[in-house]
Amino acid sequence: MWQFKIVVEKHPDGYIAYPLNFKGVVVGQGETYEQALSDVKSAIRFHIETFGEEVFESDSPVLEASIIEAEVGSE
Repeated sequence: MWQFKIVVEKHPDGYIAYPLNFKGVVVGQGETYEQALSDVKSAIRFHIETFGEEVFESDSPVLEASIIEAEVGSE
């Protein structure tokens, strides 16, 4: 069993989900949070079965992730 941190984003037309600390592009989508999460888990399994466990980025494991809003002004 593998452990991943997965980001799930809500958009006007549904949800998208993607894992952190992963080589390659793996994205799931769905009309609900649960559908997007299920879809990305399936995509992760497929990606690992296809490319092997080398897809894990072991050099820089993500221990924690935060989402913030920041204002940046022009100079």
